[in-house]
Amino acid sequence: MLQPRCTFMCIQRNIRLFHLHESSGGDWHRHAAHTCAHTPFTCPNSEEQSIYAATLHTQFTTTVAAVLFSGCLGLVYLGLGLSMLDNIVNQDASVYPPHWWLVTLSQGFNLICSSFAFSIRPRFLGAAFVKLFSVLVTTYAAFIGCSSVVGIVAKKAITIKACLDVLSLPDAFLLLLYGVRCSHDEEGYQGNGNALYKPLNAEADGEMADSDSQVTLFAKAGFFSKMSFWWLNHLMKMGYKKPLEDKDVPLLQTTDLAHNQYLIFLAKLNSKQSQSNATPSLLWTIVSCHKRGIMVSGFFALLKVLTLSIGPLLLKAFINVSVGKGTFKYEGFVLAATLFICKCCESLSERQWYFRTRRLGLQVRSLLSAAIYKKQQKLSNSAKMQHSSGQIMNYVTVDAYRVGEFPYWFHQTWTTTIQLCIALAILYNAVGAAAVSSLAVIIITVVGNAPLAKLQNKFQSKLMEAQDVRLKAMSESLVHMKILKLYAWEAHFKKVIEGLREVEYKWLSAFLLRRAYNSIVFWSSPVLVSAATFLTCYLLKIPLDASNVFTTVATLRLVQEPVRSIPIVIAVAIQAKVAFTRISKFLDARELNGQVRKKYRVGTDYPIAMNSCSFSWDENPSKPTLNNINLVVKAGEKIAICGEVGSGKSTLLAAVLGEVPKTEGTIQVCGRIAYVSQTAWIQTGTIQDNILFGSLMDRQMYQETLARCSLLKDLEMLPFGDLTQIGERGINLSGGQKQRVQLARALYQNADIYLLDDPFSAVDAHTATSLFNDYVMGILSDKTVLLVTHQVDFLPGFDSILLMSDGVVIRSASYHDLLSDCQEFKYLVNAHKDTTGVSDLNNMAHHRAKDLPIKETDGIHGNRYIESVKPSPVDQLIKTEERESGDAGLKPYILYLRQKKGFLYASLSVMSHIIFIAGQISQNSWMAANVQNPDVSALKLISVYIVIGVCTVFFVLSRSIFFVVLGMQTSRSLFSQLLNSLFRAPMSFFDSTPLGRVLSRVSSDLSIIDLDVPFALMFGFSSSLNAYSNLGVLAVVTWQVLFVSLPMIVLAIRLQRYYLASAKELMRINGTTKSALVNHLGESISGAITIRAFEEEGRFFAKNLELVDKNAGPYFFNFAATEWLIQRLEIMSAAVLSSSAFVMALLPAGTFSPGFVGMALSYGLSLNNSFVSSIQKQCDLANKIISVERVNQYMDIPSEAAEVIEENRPAPDWPQVGSVELKDLKIRYREDTPLVLHGITCKFQGRDKIGIVGRTGSGKTTLIGALFRLVEPAEGEIIIDSVNISKIGLHDLRSRLGIIPQDPTLFQGTVRYNLDPLGQFSDQQIWEVLDKCQLLEAVREKEQGLDSLVAEDGSNWSMGQRQLFCLGRTLLKRCRILVLDEATASIDNATDAVLQKTIQSEFKHCTVITVAHRIPTVMGCDMVLAISDGKVVEYDKPMKLMETEGSLFRELVNEYWSYTSNGNV
Repeated sequence: MLQPRCTFMCIQRNIRLFHLHESSGGDWHRHAAHTCAHTPFTCPNSEEQSIYAATLHTQFTTTVAAVLFSGCLGLVYLGLGLSMLDNIVNQDASVYPPHWWLVTLSQGFNLICSSFAFSIRPRFLGAAFVKLFSVLVTTYAAFIGCSSVVGIVAKKAITIKACLDVLSLPDAFLLLLYGVRCSHDEEGYQGNGNALYKPLNAEADGEMADSDSQVTLFAKAGFFSKMSFWWLNHLMKMGYKKPLEDKDVPLLQTTDLAHNQYLIFLAKLNSKQSQSNATPSLLWTIVSCHKRGIMVSGFFALLKVLTLSIGPLLLKAFINVSVGKGTFKYEGFVLAATLFICKCCESLSERQWYFRTRRLGLQVRSLLSAAIYKKQQKLSNSAKMQHSSGQIMNYVTVDAYRVGEFPYWFHQTWTTTIQLCIALAILYNAVGAAAVSSLAVIIITVVGNAPLAKLQNKFQSKLMEAQDVRLKAMSESLVHMKILKLYAWEAHFKKVIEGLREVEYKWLSAFLLRRAYNSIVFWSSPVLVSAATFLTCYLLKIPLDASNVFTTVATLRLVQEPVRSIPIVIAVAIQAKVAFTRISKFLDARELNGQVRKKYRVGTDYPIAMNSCSFSWDENPSKPTLNNINLVVKAGEKIAICGEVGSGKSTLLAAVLGEVPKTEGTIQVCGRIAYVSQTAWIQTGTIQDNILFGSLMDRQMYQETLARCSLLKDLEMLPFGDLTQIGERGINLSGGQKQRVQLARALYQNADIYLLDDPFSAVDAHTATSLFNDYVMGILSDKTVLLVTHQVDFLPGFDSILLMSDGVVIRSASYHDLLSDCQEFKYLVNAHKDTTGVSDLNNMAHHRAKDLPIKETDGIHGNRYIESVKPSPVDQLIKTEERESGDAGLKPYILYLRQKKGFLYASLSVMSHIIFIAGQISQNSWMAANVQNPDVSALKLISVYIVIGVCTVFFVLSRSIFFVVLGMQTSRSLFSQLLNSLFRAPMSFFDSTPLGRVLSRVSSDLSIIDLDVPFALMFGFSSSLNAYSNLGVLAVVTWQVLFVSLPMIVLAIRLQRYYLASAKELMRINGTTKSALVNHLGESISGAITIRAFEEEGRFFAKNLELVDKNAGPYFFNFAATEWLIQRLEIMSAAVLSSSAFVMALLPAGTFSPGFVGMALSYGLSLNNSFVSSIQKQCDLANKIISVERVNQYMDIPSEAAEVIEENRPAPDWPQVGSVELKDLKIRYREDTPLVLHGITCKFQGRDKIGIVGRTGSGKTTLIGALFRLVEPAEGEIIIDSVNISKIGLHDLRSRLGIIPQDPTLFQGTVRYNLDPLGQFSDQQIWEVLDKCQLLEAVREKEQGLDSLVAEDGSNWSMGQRQLFCLGRTLLKRCRILVLDEATASIDNATDAVLQKTIQSEFKHCTVITVAHRIPTVMGCDMVLAISDGKVVEYDKPMKLMETEGSLFRELVNEYWSYTSNGNV
């Protein structure tokens, strides 16, 4: 007993420690084993041990005595009861009264149940139950025993039963003693964790107790609480009193947590791998993990089938009683009571079956979600090409969900078969050989459906593929919505998505029609089976009477629900198979080789060493991306990497990180790495979260980090300092701020090796100088640094410079050595001098760094940095996700049905089903009225029955077709509205809405609307009409049953409302938590390289597991609540049926004709099924319709201004001159935020070259946004060529302006598509443009030329090349006004010089507005606009500003000179 307890506690502790160890990226398999071996619990001393052992021994002896004695006594009682019954049947003389056989049998059952109950661990049943049950048993035994003693004394005769009654007294006292002691022990154990085993760490104990208090009551529930779902009452009551919130949802119990499921899965996978060399099957590994759950739920499924099948046998006996053929006097009452007990047992077993399989599905879903996330953390580059981020999100949101749905339906596959076999046996008993025809029809139905199942499988696969492609396109468009708006491409991309959706519709309609056909076949099969059976009876001359006719009808009615669910089972199985295949394929995808990095060893002199290494992104040795790299880096050495665009600089850093597959050579990297990517990766959250990146807060180190990264001033400007929420991808930070947050994140990690990929390109000259001096050469002075840069000015400060070209290191030497004997390096430096060496600035040479103070910070510990106040969530950029609250009533249903004649199709479908039901009732009424009518021949009886049945089949057909049309039309309409709404939404919506929220709606919610809602609606209507028709038939035959059924209906409706109050909120919370899960997954995919570089995979995986559990929790309680409701409704419907049977038993034989008794009870037997099925389908529909509600939330987003205003369209050749006038322009991003631009007034003359300068965050990019109306002016106006741009359509404005944006963006597709997505230009024109923007050679090297692949986000092209593509788009478009938003930041100086000449020659007749950090870029401009804090500081010719004392522009130029001069570096 001691060992299991220790082991259990050890496991519990491991579970708590799992997250802690994951955050350090440790090997938690090994750690779990280690922890179990060294769990710090106090060992009890020998004295305590002996006392505890003695207590256990006493308890064990008592238990065995009580259980054995009860069991034996119970068996004797049963034997006695059966002998009494035998005497009554054979009409032998007996010493006992006639009814005592029933009492004796019940006593026997009671004692055997008691024996079984007390043989189970008391904790399993619950302490309160054990105590109460033992008291009741003792009281009952005392009463019976005393009565028997009185009887012996009075009659002066001893019977066997009297002796047994007296013997039951000591047995009852033994049970009472055991029950009280065990319940005390159990309460003690639950209360204090058993005093012998207290953890040494009191704090940990408190933490455990606190978390235990939030865990679901299901974890502590006893046997009967679990069987009756009593443990859920507290949550249901809370949900009825107030709308549930996230914090009200209890935690899942330990077994259901995602990390536990994942650990069990891994352990099982490893054990299978060790047993055989072959790769174990993913499916069978999951099955073996959950075989116990499958077996237990299978047992309940079998129990349900057996109890259900007793119904027709009881009905047959009841009909015999009604015609006076009963075997004993009170048989009618006994049958009514037996019917009630059978129905209750059926309910208990079915509810446990469904609950346990739902829970099993949830565990599988959580496990797959965890496995998919873990896999994406290790995915190789070639695998990423095959599995885009949109697809990976689909695997989690759609595929894992579909696989998780399958266990719920799994047992239906074999239970339906058993039910059919039992039904055939009952039919054979009723109608003899005619049952063979029933079997034949069933076989034909199933076999005829097999080819369709294959087709459905094909259509589902195609549908999922089409959904992947559409979701990928949507994801890409939503991520890059700003670019689409700037280029006025929204309409085109929307059209592309609509085209992809049309392909999806094609497969969707095919799938839905096959599913509808399935439902037609299986809904009509009971009609066809009964017709075939009765026709065969006629042909074989088998006589028909009420007994065998309605036994047949009742049997077929009972199996019709499982038979009707066959199409659902087939659909779910096919969907699960397709989804599982897709997930398996993903989990088998290639992974990164993680052998590059070693743990840091003290005294390692060479942390990075590469020997004759070649690397290839494509894993193709014949096409290396980097070739023959030899690199040895000493500890503390500073290495600069430079070269032209696309030379392989970023790939070299990726190779050090182990991201690029090595094709030859050896590489070794020792030490912790910090990495700053070229494209800033920022998480949704606060700035503080992004900098700490999972590390603990060290206030002094944190303040120093902020100072070294020049972030103090920026934080003062932000509304909540470092606790300001920054949007997805750092949307509300400037490019420079994002890079500095990345640098701060790297610095705070205090790593050994720093890999910095061009971090200074997005910041101004002053900040770049400050960062280089304070950061690279200052605080990282003793660290190993590899810096990719285009800034030649910093190079003299490095120990060594790697000069790269075409994936090869040309030279590796110091700055001066390279300058003296390397022509390529000289060319690079001279190109830089050409861009900076403006003759008019030569007289400024005395402005050197030594004369200029670097920006000072007042104290390294942040005296200038104001301590952040805790922000109010209302004021933050990212709002809490919106969700409906309370009862939405019919609103989502009306929304769904009012799309494109939805009400018409729904009405026609309902009418068809009503006619179908009326046909079935008239069929059975005809049979009931005439089965014993001698005036109606058997042929006529059966012919009319068959004709009515065949007619009803047509109405089943029309019902299904109408619902498919309704589903297709509604899906089309809802998607169209959603797409229009998203593409017309302003940028402020995308800035404040995490992408995960939108993607969860266009993936999982839309999938549910497409596939599930139409059939949920159909089955909801159908099953409700079925239930009320069953009740109607019962009430017509035995109207007395209305006294019971009407209150029951009222109670059922109230119960359903009580349930829906909680269930709807739980489904809504499930939706919002899914958005958070998708958002985290999306961020993890985009930041995978950074996460791996910092070795933070463990922490991100732990966060994902937490989000999976948060999403699983509401779902778990939702389906548990459904079972809670249905169980109560089933017991109520059992009471209705039993009451009806009781009324029939009370009335004298012959009151009802046997036909109508049979009809009433055949409908009554299926009342339970149909009533429960009705509520189940309604609840399922209520849960599914939440998806419509969620999609609707984004269907009415306030849109931007009109794309085209017909009455105010500009001339076709507008703008002709290109003059831009700003009049008192004031901009704020949202109504509740302060102004960003404060009344800017100036005029850009047509054909002028305008430079806009200012420090990081001064408002330069906001001004460009205002020009394109990404943000509307709060006040003031912008006039272009005498046209107020706020008066014309957005498409007319944006399509006439050109821009090369700050963040270069490429779309997945081809080179041609990225340059000319609208297909307006010829190949010749595209090749010419590629030549002008220095991309001709790079594209020609690719085999497919203009059709060469561009990967997701352009990841297979360098950052510089991406910016060149953006320039190419503008050269093709040739607009009169061109905006360059820091467009050459990631390009080397030589390429920059060529491009500047290209822009000057190609756009000499255009107005060019340049926002730049490189001052030389704007020195050649006609005018310079200097902005500071959203205000115009000066606007004049650059040379005039240079001569003005105190000019901001002059200050910026001087700062630039200070960092370009060698004296400072």
